Amino acid sequence: MNTTILFIAIIIILSADFLLERFLAFLNIRHSKIALPDILKDIYNADKYARQQEYFRTNSSFGMLTSSFAFVLTFGMFVLGGFGWLDNLLASYINNEIVKALLFFAILFIANDLLTIPFEIYDIFVIETRFGFNKVTPKIFVLDKLKSLLLTTLIGGGLIALIMWIYILTPDYFWLLAWGAVTAFSLFMSLFYSEFIVPLFNKQTPLPEGELRTAIENFAGKANFKLKNIYVIDGSKRSTKANAYFTGFGPKKRIVLYDTLMDTMSNAEIVAVLAHEIGHYKHKHVIQSLMVSLPETLLMFFLLGIILKSDLLAQSLGGIYGATFELNIIAFGILYAPVTTVLGLFSNYLSRRNEYQADAFAASHTLGNELIAALKKLSSTSLSNLVPHPAYVFFHYSHPTLYQRITNITSKL
Repeated sequence: MNTTILFIAIIIILSADFLLERFLAFLNIRHSKIALPDILKDIYNADKYARQQEYFRTNSSFGMLTSSFAFVLTFGMFVLGGFGWLDNLLASYINNEIVKALLFFAILFIANDLLTIPFEIYDIFVIETRFGFNKVTPKIFVLDKLKSLLLTTLIGGGLIALIMWIYILTPDYFWLLAWGAVTAFSLFMSLFYSEFIVPLFNKQTPLPEGELRTAIENFAGKANFKLKNIYVIDGSKRSTKANAYFTGFGPKKRIVLYDTLMDTMSNAEIVAVLAHEIGHYKHKHVIQSLMVSLPETLLMFFLLGIILKSDLLAQSLGGIYGATFELNIIAFGILYAPVTTVLGLFSNYLSRRNEYQADAFAASHTLGNELIAALKKLSSTSLSNLVPHPAYVFFHYSHPTLYQRITNITSKL
């Protein structure tokens, strides 16, 4: 195998992935025009349904534009040898491999961010504002970008430096040691993400004493679920859309409610949403996801350890010094894409199955009707597409469709 064949393989995979995504998006747009099933017709009245359709098509068209722009940029960098040119330029000035790699990725990250900021601004301040969702001010937007840049520099740069150091130290056992380091970091973030990262962007406050907290604690007691950490997050500072999530495990587990959720739902409906989240914990879905991700990550690092040694891959991207960490990582990201797609299909299937189980848990505690009402409100307030194409769901949805979830819950009542 020579550099030309490797380069052609990279271009084919890159293009095939783009074309597949565009085809799925086309199917999804066309499918959104079908009539709503009877059990979903009460979610939107005629005017709001027309607005939902407009919102969906606006986002779909804008998504086509942004993804096409990103593809053209990436395709151009490969065809014109941009990655190799940048790496060769840095190599002529920097001898330290770790510093060179960090600067290489920093330049690409900043360049990409500058090129895509106009799209991000348009999405937030034009589309989301037009449909009544946006609460982000220019000040919040700028601060969020600066905080994200700082986190990317510290965490992303730190991880890259650590992984490179491990590879330089022991190329033969790199895959195993790097996997262990990344796994340890992921576990740490699972435990402390809400304590260290979320407060940088949002304010979290304990849910105050009152009817809602009492109702939640009463249900947790009935479900034999130890729960002390119930927080409210100020999601309304950025969007009117509602959400709730469960994070952490062991003594660090916590339930987080968006303040927008509390504004749109009754106490019983909120308890039903939390019953669903507790269902995930009761079925050990968090641990299950971890057990699935560990061998997947191990496989990735094993293959990466092989790829990093390839002089041909770096040269296929225009490198003149043989294998370099940064060029081989770029090539690996494309070549590994088909594996990512297959593993993603499995992960999404498993996630959808888990969602059914969590819904069934809520229904088994006589909260099925309340959960259905809550799911309908969540879809209504976010102008969700209620009839996605089955192929799009198969490839991209980690949750069943609303129709599937309601049908499944109804069968448990």
